[in-house]
Amino acid sequence: MSVLPEFSTAKLTDSPNADNIDFPLTEEEPKMEQNHFVSNALWAVAAAVAGIGAGITIASATEPCGDFGECKALIEINSSDGDIGFHFLMDGDDLNSARIHDPNGNKVFEDFAKGPLRDQKLTETFAESAEPPCFDPFPEDEDFVTLEEFLDRWAEGTYTFSGSSDGGEKSEGETELTYEIPAAPVDLDYDDSTGVISWDEGDDLGECATKAELTALVTDGVLLVHPEDVDVVSWEIVFSPDVAGVSFSVRVPGDIATKAVTIPADFLAALPANTPAKMEVGAIGVEDNATYTEEGDLCVNEAAGC
Repeated sequence: MSVLPEFSTAKLTDSPNADNIDFPLTEEEPKMEQNHFVSNALWAVAAAVAGIGAGITIASATEPCGDFGECKALIEINSSDGDIGFHFLMDGDDLNSARIHDPNGNKVFEDFAKGPLRDQKLTETFAESAEPPCFDPFPEDEDFVTLEEFLDRWAEGTYTFSGSSDGGEKSEGETELTYEIPAAPVDLDYDDSTGVISWDEGDDLGECATKAELTALVTDGVLLVHPEDVDVVSWEIVFSPDVAGVSFSVRVPGDIATKAVTIPADFLAALPANTPAKMEVGAIGVEDNATYTEEGDLCVNEAAGC
């Protein structure tokens, strides 16, 4: 979850150990069976934790891009499920069409506004590719792509974004896609008695590639930097209780000494007893490439088991 689909969040800006603490206000439900209701008390706690003076933020790209307000192309890996995808975002003004070309000049994306959308115009566009397994889950299954095959498909280098507006006005911008992919977080742990989530740095990409396989890719010149040597700019922690529309997320600096965060006690206390939950920790690199590790089957406020 690096560059994410657009959603609104409440932002806590005075946390001593975080860039921000976000409570997504999205309607999207966690990928679990929904068997709880959201109480007014829980929403009240979320608002209280956000605090006075909290702002509203929108997930977006991280840098200007020529005529575009923002743009970004990145690689995202789920090391637990073993899948890999190409993500991009562009933010322009009053566009009728938008397209992306890779470093070899190949057009990899194109979109046209039609009907009422042409009258309304395009602005921000976010999309992600399908995320096939990056390992062979079954001997007979050919619907997977290895890390090396994925990198061969998505060339490293400059991706050119362009768009057209009324009167033939053109917009152009560029962003870099790199192969500097941070290693997957490991040893994820949640302590229900304290609300602490902890993790450690890894040295591989989980199901996508072992340390030895990555070393071979470095030796062969496919990767310039081994993932264990890629700097982590920030860690993203997402805690998703099995309560519709409710989750806790935070980003902390990549160089924190103790790799742990504490979920606010009031947030946890407002959840029903025996609430199933899951968590994920993402390592975010300099160019926003990200590797996530998930852990499920958690139990919050456990009394009789989840």
